[in-house]
Amino acid sequence: MHVKNDGTILYFCSRRCRVSTLSFKRDSRKLKWTAYYGKREKGR
Repeated sequence: MHVKNDGTILYFCSRRCRVSTLSFKRDSRKLKWTAYYGKREKGR
C-alpha cells in the first residue's frame, strides 16, 4: 500500500508492480501483464 501526497491510495500485489509504477513511472494500462491493460477511464 502506498499513499500519495494528494491522498490517493495505491495497492500493489507485488514488488514488481510497485517498482514499475513508482520508480519507473510506468502506466499500468500499457503493460500486458497487469489487470488494467487496455482499459480506459470511465467518462471519456
